[in-house]
Amino acid sequence: MPEPNTPISTSANAANGNRLSIENVAKDFMSKNGPVAALQETSLVVSEGEFVTILGPSGCGKSTLLRIIGGLEQATSGRVAFKGKVLSGPGSDRGMVFQSYTLFPWLTVQDNISFGLELKGAGKKQRAEIAHYYLELIGLEGFENHYPIQLSGGMKQRVAIARALANDPEILLMDEPFGALDAQTRLIMQEVLLKAWEGSRKTILFVTHDVDESVFLGDTVYVMTARPGKIKKMMHVPFERPRRYELKHTKAFFEMTQELLDQIREESFKAL
Repeated sequence: MPEPNTPISTSANAANGNRLSIENVAKDFMSKNGPVAALQETSLVVSEGEFVTILGPSGCGKSTLLRIIGGLEQATSGRVAFKGKVLSGPGSDRGMVFQSYTLFPWLTVQDNISFGLELKGAGKKQRAEIAHYYLELIGLEGFENHYPIQLSGGMKQRVAIARALANDPEILLMDEPFGALDAQTRLIMQEVLLKAWEGSRKTILFVTHDVDESVFLGDTVYVMTARPGKIKKMMHVPFERPRRYELKHTKAFFEMTQELLDQIREESFKAL
């Protein structure tokens, strides 16, 4: 594997700019019977500020790809490059939000949000100001001094998103962050996330099983095959922003989700 932050060629630098480039990334896991392919060679390019959703059947390697981008897994082959440099480990330029809430139970909501800022050496006043901004953004003013055990699942995930944004990463990686929520809370969280994204315009890669969610949130949807996964189809989402829930009732939205559902249904049967 390339060393962390190894510069790539000048021509590639010029071509990529501030884009995230995933180049022929593959992953095998070792078992007692030998290597098991989890991810076939996968390539995609994500523009600065783009909201990308990655859709695929269970076990297709979506989360593995996200963890490789985040530096939590090492690819067997291929590379990930950002701003003209190869990445092979975690970094402050990438933040992650997982399906589980991963909050510190002994810290208040405000302290959870500002935890990373404290590690970076930000002063108490600055931490409080940033935490207040994100509490307002996610609609949790008045809950600053609550502990995670006092929050609902949706509220916990809002805090996890606010904590990731407060650290000001350039790329936000989201691994099925609403998968454990009930249907009504999930719909609300989609709108909360869009509001936060519209305010920050972070580059986001969002893994999901939910077809409606992938279209409602994304600028681009990548569909993956059954395991070992690879990119099967890319679809640009044509709907204007800002987006609101009413979009889901339109004929154009229905037609796009049905096309994607056909793709996922085919791959899900292969997975069985």
